[in-house]
Amino acid sequence: MHMIDALVSPTVGAVMWAGSAGAVFYAARKIIKTEFSEKKLPVMAVSGAFVFAAQMINFTIPGTGSSGHIGGGILLAALLGEFPALLTLSAVLIIQCLFFADGGLLALGANIFNMGVIPCLIVFPLVFRPAFKKSITRRRLSAVAMISAILGLQLGAFGVVLETQASGITQLPFQTFVAMMQPIHLAIGIGEGFVTAAVLVFVYQMRPELIESAVKKEKLEGASSVKKITVVLAILAVLVGGGLSLFASANPDGLEWSMEKVTGSGEIEASGAVYDMVSSIQEKTAFLPDYEFKAGEGTGTGVSGVIGAVLTSVLALVTGAVISAVKKWKKRSLAEKEE
Repeated sequence: MHMIDALVSPTVGAVMWAGSAGAVFYAARKIIKTEFSEKKLPVMAVSGAFVFAAQMINFTIPGTGSSGHIGGGILLAALLGEFPALLTLSAVLIIQCLFFADGGLLALGANIFNMGVIPCLIVFPLVFRPAFKKSITRRRLSAVAMISAILGLQLGAFGVVLETQASGITQLPFQTFVAMMQPIHLAIGIGEGFVTAAVLVFVYQMRPELIESAVKKEKLEGASSVKKITVVLAILAVLVGGGLSLFASANPDGLEWSMEKVTGSGEIEASGAVYDMVSSIQEKTAFLPDYEFKAGEGTGTGVSGVIGAVLTSVLALVTGAVISAVKKWKKRSLAEKEE
């Protein structure tokens, strides 16, 4: 569901950049003010790497000629809490955009909003968390994960339609476009729901306190160790990104499929100084565009999966470490003032 630049006008692109940047800044401030456990920093890194790798695996939607991949917002929020999850997913999307030309640079703000802000800051606190006011059970966890993943993707897909319409893309009339986007992303959402539920139940069986701390907005205390789950997620990220990604479906994803059904082509071009500028920047930064070697010799998918997972984990870890350092500095400054 990564939007390309041709779908958004410079004005809409700038507005969505500002909105998503504001949401990310807000999330960072909330983390600084709350008791985010440093024990979750490794989980933040490896879960981001896992989502990057998992997004490379497009699964076929039977009978449609389309495919889809997980967004990962609900999964990350259930592991980390909504604010660290937004920062982590933003790291995933930034790495994809800059180094692999997956999603447009002008459309990056829209992609962060549709795939990050909506599931992490809207669906998770308003739908996922309230479902566990009494207790968490594996059955309830599976059901709520499924419902939340579907809802998040449906809202995100509708966001794509609204942003496209606001940009004045006349080749994609609203009623026809939304009639294509919502059903196909319902099917994709079901697929994401199964993956999200499976991973969360697996983690809950190993370390229930990890998910409980995210759902109850509590700090991960005591002797709780996340080493085992961190290692498992890291191994899964490498296996998925470096191996399973080679078997991803070649069918167009839900957005490309919808565009093709409406216009007869999965590609839409836009011209102008802004589009030329962002395209030039992406050409310079993307060393593995579309997850392939530029020379076209052999497949770069497996290499891209591993490199992307590592880059994402590093960016997520550095982001978390900087926020943690700021928190310590503020606490130290406050303590010195009180003395």
